[in-house]
Amino acid sequence: MYGCATHQPKQENCFKLNPENFRKTIDGKTVDLYFLKNGNLSVAITNYGGRIVGLCAPDKNGKMEDVVLGFNSLEGYQNAKEAFHGALIGRVGNRIAKGKFTLDGTEYTLPLNNGVNHLHGGPGGFHNVVWSVKSNNDSTIVLDYLSKDGEMGYPGNLNVEVQYLLDSKNELVISYKATTDKSTPVNLTNHAFFNLAGEGNGTINNHILTINADAYTPIDSTMIPLGSNESVEGTPFDFRKGKAIGTDLSKQDENVQLKNGKGYDHNFALNKTALGEMTLAATVVEPVSGRKLEIFTQEPALQFYGGNFMAGLDKGKSGKPYNYRESFALETQHFPDSPNNSNFPSIILKPGETYQTSSIYKFSVEK
Repeated sequence: MYGCATHQPKQENCFKLNPENFRKTIDGKTVDLYFLKNGNLSVAITNYGGRIVGLCAPDKNGKMEDVVLGFNSLEGYQNAKEAFHGALIGRVGNRIAKGKFTLDGTEYTLPLNNGVNHLHGGPGGFHNVVWSVKSNNDSTIVLDYLSKDGEMGYPGNLNVEVQYLLDSKNELVISYKATTDKSTPVNLTNHAFFNLAGEGNGTINNHILTINADAYTPIDSTMIPLGSNESVEGTPFDFRKGKAIGTDLSKQDENVQLKNGKGYDHNFALNKTALGEMTLAATVVEPVSGRKLEIFTQEPALQFYGGNFMAGLDKGKSGKPYNYRESFALETQHFPDSPNNSNFPSIILKPGETYQTSSIYKFSVEK
């Protein structure tokens, strides 16, 4: 089943997607578009980069909108200025300083694709590969990928499996699993860009954001962590009580951290009582539509990015340009540059161990 028109015509209109525009063979592997549906939600996923192509959610009046940025063809993703739209990210999400780390006495060098740093697994990271579809039905798709020893400079053959599950509670559950035959860093996430008013529908600075974090991770001018976390108290990074995303952006010229991130592009150390527990990480509400997104995760941290580098160069599914600060990403993760920071929780996966973590994106409405 490639469309949702038979049972849910409103949601097909919401998606504006034709599966034929995604069907292609790349490096001998078949790319396609898959639809999950359950409750009030529908999700479109392609196995090219394991990307969330769209997510249709109702507002307080039942009107459906696609709240995830993306493109209506495979070529749209391949040619986009922003490389990570909706994608699975690996082997290591976020930045590694100067593309170097040392593990078990060996220094590894990774390609640089973010100024002087390595970002999101490099140019040939998991966002740019074709994942195999292990299984799928109306509510679930399971993808897997073998990242071979030396791919993008990383050691070990890494077997990765990711499940997207759309459950009856209007939750999109993303579950990650990986094993390796050689010690290697692993930090997997998803890089969906959201606008709860609908993709291409204006600013996200009015969205009310709450982040369950007492501390954040300051960065240098190349967005690499300085090595320790600092309290959010009295800073623009205090989202504990919830505030409009744009509230403190006027302080960018005077606040060094906002200046370094060109706005918000920072890691938040989530409040946890035990490593690996599933807790609420963040809540976002779009006040006009009433759409609400809650993110739960087993991960220790969350990267909040406020769309600072979007410049209207990409046109999305509705033909609208994706402009400056008209989308946000909330990436569940371990801390950036962890292989070079002994202060941060380790992301090293060893042979015989299983990397396993889940994050939940729950949608509802506030009347």
